[in-house]
Amino acid sequence: MIRITVNGKPTEVDRPMSIDELIKSVEVPKNYLAVEVNEDVVPREQHGEYVVNEGDRVEVVTLVGGG
Repeated sequence: MIRITVNGKPTEVDRPMSIDELIKSVEVPKNYLAVEVNEDVVPREQHGEYVVNEGDRVEVVTLVGGG
């Protein structure tokens, strides 16, 4: 198990994994717009190859409407 933080919530996953795999395995918003790992934006086209490791801080950013 590795420990990471997803949207401020401590999370354990069974192994290092790509952002695409992570999004499928943990509770994140369905209509996410961007993903940051350790405060760096990871382009969507890199989500399949960018691997999240022990201690990483992942933020999934969504659009929120308002008025």
